[in-house]
Amino acid sequence: MTAATHSTLFPQVPDTADAVLDGLDPEQRAVATALHGPVCVLAGAGTGKTRAITHRIAYGVRAGILQPSSVLAVTFTNRAAGEMRGRLRQLGAGGVQARTFHSAALRQLQYFWPKAVGGSLPRLVDRKIQLVADAAAACRIRLDRGELRDVTAEIEWSKVTQTVPSDYAAAAAKTGRESPRAPAEIAQLYATYEDVKRDRSLIDFEDVLLLTVGILQDRHDIADQVRSQYQHFVVDEYQDVSPLQQRLLELWLGERDTLCVVGDASQTIYSFTGATPDHLLDFRIRHPGATVVKLVRDYRSSPQVVHLANGLLSQARGRAADHRLELISQRASGPEPVYAEHTDEPAEAEGAARRIRDLIASGVPAGEIAVLFRTNSQSEIYEQALADAGVPYQLRGAERFFDRPEVRKAGAALRAAARFGANDSLLDDAVDLPSQVRAVLSGEGWTGQPPAGSGAVRERWESLAALVHLAQDFAAAKPGATLGDLVAELDERAGAQHAPTVQGVTLASLHSAKGLEWDVVFLVGVAEGMMPITYAKTDEQIEEERRLLYVGVTRAREHLFVSWALSRSPGGRANRRPSRFLDGLRPGSVTTTKRTGGAGPGGVERGIGSSGGTAVRRTSRTPARCRVCGRTLTDAGEMKLMRCDDCPSDMDEGLYERLREWRAVQAQRSGQPAFCVFTDKTLMAIAETVPDDERELARIPGVGVRKLNRFGADVLAICAGQEPDESTQDD
Repeated sequence: MTAATHSTLFPQVPDTADAVLDGLDPEQRAVATALHGPVCVLAGAGTGKTRAITHRIAYGVRAGILQPSSVLAVTFTNRAAGEMRGRLRQLGAGGVQARTFHSAALRQLQYFWPKAVGGSLPRLVDRKIQLVADAAAACRIRLDRGELRDVTAEIEWSKVTQTVPSDYAAAAAKTGRESPRAPAEIAQLYATYEDVKRDRSLIDFEDVLLLTVGILQDRHDIADQVRSQYQHFVVDEYQDVSPLQQRLLELWLGERDTLCVVGDASQTIYSFTGATPDHLLDFRIRHPGATVVKLVRDYRSSPQVVHLANGLLSQARGRAADHRLELISQRASGPEPVYAEHTDEPAEAEGAARRIRDLIASGVPAGEIAVLFRTNSQSEIYEQALADAGVPYQLRGAERFFDRPEVRKAGAALRAAARFGANDSLLDDAVDLPSQVRAVLSGEGWTGQPPAGSGAVRERWESLAALVHLAQDFAAAKPGATLGDLVAELDERAGAQHAPTVQGVTLASLHSAKGLEWDVVFLVGVAEGMMPITYAKTDEQIEEERRLLYVGVTRAREHLFVSWALSRSPGGRANRRPSRFLDGLRPGSVTTTKRTGGAGPGGVERGIGSSGGTAVRRTSRTPARCRVCGRTLTDAGEMKLMRCDDCPSDMDEGLYERLREWRAVQAQRSGQPAFCVFTDKTLMAIAETVPDDERELARIPGVGVRKLNRFGADVLAICAGQEPDESTQDD
């Protein structure tokens, strides 16, 4: 959830330029009124940087100092650019261009290509991994799926740092970059990849920037034309610019200094893509007369969350740390962060799911809760735990809201109703805009009460419910608004990708959570080896991991839960320790002590793998090893099957089919998707293991405490060749 969507009301457009400044604090106002010369805004997390720069642009436009068409605001994601366009529109500055670097460059490239090169622009590929695979085949180099991904990342890094294939080995050595293959092989693959693209008349996203830079460098007439169009530039998240993006920005600017940059060196977390905070930190060296404004008033997080965030950075080292900002919370006092230690990762996931279920039951909206982890591979175990707990969730990075099929269909239905609604009997009893929207969307699957469980059915309902809530807020903000007015608003929001809030717990990696915020945040897997990640070796890499955790902490408004597991798999060796970044910050962690059972020092919670009842505790499980070859399992999918994917299966096909039939009945009775009962892999694991008792069944990952209590008797009966007891079927 973004700060923009947290407030669901529709603010009125300010009447005057001075009214644009209303509500800004002194530092934000200083940003908004600094309209001449170079400006550098050092903005800590939650300090309202987007508010400051959008009000700066809007104030300049409304005061007649800036022409809307002469301003180009650039950022790094379509979501951020869409949010910026939405805010500018609400402030009466809708004509300003707010785009990503790639989007702005692509528009210019498409326009000037016929004049600069001739012919049509080569086709843009959105995924380069297949081209890398083709290049590897041409080089007769075998790459597995992981290596393909890593080599692709190396090619992207090389291009944004303006490194040609012949210089790759030297550049990687100079920066201490660990190559996924021998540097000579990477250079060969990189060169061949470029040949493959050229032969097929294709370009990739990095080429968009490279080619635009090339044209602006070589064609001064075109560069002059671009500079005559854009007179003023604003760059958000300036700590994330790559050398290539900085070069493009310099070409856009020419000899002028009408530039405003905004950033925070302590939130530099994308160096693996070529991003560097050096341009932000050197801004005052390049522009000695720059106006510098520091935003440190944190409006997002409670004093307790801010205290932890400041504590993390107080231990940081390096150049970025030398320029850290000490945040000052502007919110009322809140609860202290909660730290929890668990026996293993499944227990950690179940503990988080239980807390989330309780929070939702206490009235916290699911959309105001997030679970953040270091790597995407950690997602599956939390998806399973939340599904087990009956908690709806959404994956960050999934399909964009306005691109969802149900949203497109709903938009078409609302558009048709706006046009022909007078002849639609469905709207006869609808007395106002919200009731009209509810009536129309009821034909698309919306109901007053959400469907049980999670899965695709619940996700579709959540999308439609978001539109219903949006209509209610729109009607409250604009009395007398018609269905046609709402459709126009939806069209503008779709163009800006300014989505309404979808209710569901967010699962996201720490990297993808940048720029978002929630009332409640669970930081999970905060243990050595994961935070910092194992392959972070150098001091610079370790410090970036610290900054990544800082970004995670500062996503929380009020409640923050930090957890870790002592072992990866149930019954595994408890040889993990909490992240070093928490030393001296979590209670009782000034010195490292041997942890034993019980409450523990400093009020550190000890999570357990069960909630009591008749279920077997997770701590009694043996290590997760392949039943066929004995290898220790680490992949979540393999752990469910208790064997390597490549090892032969001894599954009882008949038992598997009986389990599937039983699952279908259970799903129909509960109104949930089938996977909420048991996933296919869990059923496969049961059919391979054929457990004789509860203890054996409990050892199968995916059979949590709740499911064991609810379905254990049925599953064991089916495994024994018996029929489930019908008297236990109603839950």
